[in-house]
Amino acid sequence: MDRKTNIVILGAGVSGLTTAIALHQKGFENIAIFEQRQTSVTIGAGIVLWANASKILDSLNLLPEVQKIGGQIKQMERWTDKEEFLGSINVSTIDTVIGATSYSVSRKELQEILLKKTTDLKIPVFYNHKAMQLSSSDNKATVLFDNETEIKADIVIGGDGRMNSAARQYVNGDNKPVYQNFVNWIGIVESNKPIFSNAEIVLDFWGYGERFGIVPITEYKGYWAGGKSLPLNSPLKTKNNKEELLKLFSSWSPKIKTIIQLSEEENIKYIEVFDHNPISNWHKNNVCLIGDSAHAALPTSGQGACQAIEDAWELASVLEEAKTHDEAFAKFQKNRFDKTTAITMAGRELTKSLFNEDPVFCNYRNENAKKTDYNLVAQNIAQLWPLK
Repeated sequence: MDRKTNIVILGAGVSGLTTAIALHQKGFENIAIFEQRQTSVTIGAGIVLWANASKILDSLNLLPEVQKIGGQIKQMERWTDKEEFLGSINVSTIDTVIGATSYSVSRKELQEILLKKTTDLKIPVFYNHKAMQLSSSDNKATVLFDNETEIKADIVIGGDGRMNSAARQYVNGDNKPVYQNFVNWIGIVESNKPIFSNAEIVLDFWGYGERFGIVPITEYKGYWAGGKSLPLNSPLKTKNNKEELLKLFSSWSPKIKTIIQLSEEENIKYIEVFDHNPISNWHKNNVCLIGDSAHAALPTSGQGACQAIEDAWELASVLEEAKTHDEAFAKFQKNRFDKTTAITMAGRELTKSLFNEDPVFCNYRNENAKKTDYNLVAQNIAQLWPLK
């Protein structure tokens, strides 16, 4: 396609920023990003950039910056709420098969790296522009924003999130997300004294309708998520997060209590968790969806941000080679649909298991976990995750 094609990206999150960087690398010159928030704000505490994502970031010349802020993870351990060991996934096996290294990072710091890169590349980011309505005519797409401004573009890339995506509404006719009947309290923990005795091991604790995961970044810093099966607008939504977490996980591993106590209240967020049903079409006329707007996976998938990064690389690659945007969008969806759908549905299945409140089911689940061949799990993950 013509490298002077006017491309507008909705959303300055991981998917939008990475897409802009990838497009610039492919020679596209006319790119602009429009973000609904007033400033750069991140949703979430941290991310594991699995090897499939870090491999792409390396190709985008971003990996050296990620290595400065990220920690290398080598193992994921599963435990019960009573600290009974269930098994361990060797992350190094995944890394070796894919041919890259997995890193744990603060989402805020990753966002800063991506924003700095877009600034260096002179790609503008316009804040306080919430897309409200999209339309197409005369081979142009038009976006109307809530501040009553309007822009036209040859291509609009919709990376405006999972909760109220105007791009998804335009393409799909419906953008309502699906509540998955659990909440996550997420947080960042940091201290000037060592917190983690082994910063290469991720800990995942399973209870009855509850879960707690801890991801170190360095000895002194990490992020975590405590989850519980709850209805929308539970009374806990308005309670003091730290106090409620200390009550909820009081009988669990002492490591969890320590992590919660060391976390500042302002660094703890209560999030009702939604995803989207897979949709059969990601594009319409001049508009194409990416990231959560196209295929919002649950945190249990472990691949939300990573798949957004893959989207960025794939879409930029097909746009570089295609003669028309129709050809590029069709190829992009064909290349990405099966994989992202499988990851979305796998995340849902794990969620159903983790947040099941039936003790009989959970005990059976835990016994099966002990018998699992985790080397085979790592091999299967390594085959599924890489960009084809």
